[in-house]
Amino acid sequence: MFKKSLLAVAAASMLALTACGGTAGAGTAAGNSGDKITMGFAQVGAESGWRTANTKSVQDSAKKAGVDLKFSDAQQKQENQIKAIRSYIQQKVDVIAFSPVVESGWDTVLKEAKNANIPVILTDRAVDSPDKSLYKTFLGSDFVEEGKKAGAWLVEDSKSASDTVNIVEIQGTTGSAPANDRKAGFEEAIKANPKLKIVASQSGDFTRSGGKQVMEAFLKNNADIDVVFAHNDDEGLGAIEAIEAAGKVPGKDIKIITIDAVKDGMTALSTGKINFIVECSPMLGDQLMELAKKVLAGETVPERVVTEEATFTPEQAKQALASRQY
Repeated sequence: MFKKSLLAVAAASMLALTACGGTAGAGTAAGNSGDKITMGFAQVGAESGWRTANTKSVQDSAKKAGVDLKFSDAQQKQENQIKAIRSYIQQKVDVIAFSPVVESGWDTVLKEAKNANIPVILTDRAVDSPDKSLYKTFLGSDFVEEGKKAGAWLVEDSKSASDTVNIVEIQGTTGSAPANDRKAGFEEAIKANPKLKIVASQSGDFTRSGGKQVMEAFLKNNADIDVVFAHNDDEGLGAIEAIEAAGKVPGKDIKIITIDAVKDGMTALSTGKINFIVECSPMLGDQLMELAKKVLAGETVPERVVTEEATFTPEQAKQALASRQY
């Protein structure tokens, strides 16, 4: 069924292009070479437990869906992702998917993919290009909403505070969509309580080692820290190491809020070392493969596909851990 639909779309595209004096694009031609879809996927890296789970989800789902997956690890460098995308264009893959390291600087390579008639799907992270025609859809979380959920919990938890609540923020990778949006959402939410004050904010690059280093610096430079807001679990877990090394009790002396809900984070939450986690699901593989098939079949897909996610307290983490997939 898919092959027939794809052939029909390709035939119509070829006719239209011939009438305009053009030639068929690389993506269309490649898509008709057989039943199997070839997808080029450019991953951010392996900076966290979340990213590792996300990679596995994409790889497992591609295998299950019969998609030929060409995978690259950008090691958190935008130039590596751009090279990978250009390589996929040269290889004439049917569709390209990637999680952008940062939001800006993609227009040129995305135009190259569009000119080659290869559709692009953004996963997990968005780009800030004003030209929405450069990609077919975005699949992932609402990062602003995640930040708002984290801030809303703190507002409720601190409503009886008589003094200023000093917050330190461990941001994600500078310039990345989740770092920008989680920060914006959190700040918007905590405006509801003027006693909540961010006294320091620095990037931990979404890594455990980065979170530890940033927290060590915060503890040296700030005598009174009440709350840590870490943009992901790994940074929060690194912060826990620094807090314990400083002789303080994480979750009690300093409350910790994180985003992701991977097993290590949920384990720390269940033992009270983290106080609240906002979920950001990495299990995007099945939805990505389904979107790729729809795009290549010429079906209309939403401009944005947002995943449904929960929040967790320590008690909820204890219940959820047994069946946690990541």
